[in-house]
Amino acid sequence: MIMFVIFGATGKVGKATITRLRGEGAPVRAVLRDPAKAAPLAALGCEIAMAEVGDADAMALAMRDAAAVQLICPIDPRAADASHQMMQSIERMAEAIDAARPPRVLAISDYGAHLTIDTGITSLFRAMEERFRQCRARMVFLRSAEHMENCARYLKIANETGVMPSMHQPLARPFPTVSAADIGDMAADLLLADEGHGSSPRIVHGEGPREYTALDIAAALGRLLTRSVVARELPRADWPVTLMRAGLSESYADLIVRLGDAHNKGLIEAEANVGEIHRGRTELSAALETFRPDIRQAVS
Repeated sequence: MIMFVIFGATGKVGKATITRLRGEGAPVRAVLRDPAKAAPLAALGCEIAMAEVGDADAMALAMRDAAAVQLICPIDPRAADASHQMMQSIERMAEAIDAARPPRVLAISDYGAHLTIDTGITSLFRAMEERFRQCRARMVFLRSAEHMENCARYLKIANETGVMPSMHQPLARPFPTVSAADIGDMAADLLLADEGHGSSPRIVHGEGPREYTALDIAAALGRLLTRSVVARELPRADWPVTLMRAGLSESYADLIVRLGDAHNKGLIEAEANVGEIHRGRTELSAALETFRPDIRQAVS
């Protein structure tokens, strides 16, 4: 039996992968940290396994008999040392891979993971790829562009003030984005494909049907909120404190600030002449529509 083992099963990407795989009739073992979230996945017909990312033995046990494993490395935005925490998680994942020896591993990575300069959080995905290359499994790195769903973080302030403060600067510069659900679908396609040939690692870049600007995002938020929303550049000096007021730790905020600097230099793109680009079909407005029930609840 070809068993697909999906870590991060309750996240947006993991749920989309599982839904697609189960729709194809493929056996899935969904790996969770919180047993209270198991019921919807069990209802889809998934086998359930429990494992913390920091527990290499539990992760290896969850990978048993897998034909392919999908991994996504979580990072706690409130961690006192977010970089150290993610590096520890990467090491535990690599140990689990080498202990369980699954034939194939698909790891969700990040646009810009090929860059050798400091790119903040994206540099950690470069470290993940480098560590996983040492593992005894065929690797697929699915590098994801920035998730469209991240734009929902602006909904509250945009609804209250009509302003969307943007770290993407200049406002008219387009950049790649993608729906998390589309990344999950791409991952399912890759898992279902015959990977018995070709080089390892396979590099796949995932982005949406087109690039967007901060101006486009403000317009999409305005349509969703049915009010006028304008984008304004958030001064660079205000980035750290704004991120920390939103609940991020100082450590995590620093990673995002450094990534923002790289974005605004136009560096966070698909690696040129390497791998392949897969494009999702979800437009930005459609991705944001999933947040409409939250808006209705907030104003009721």
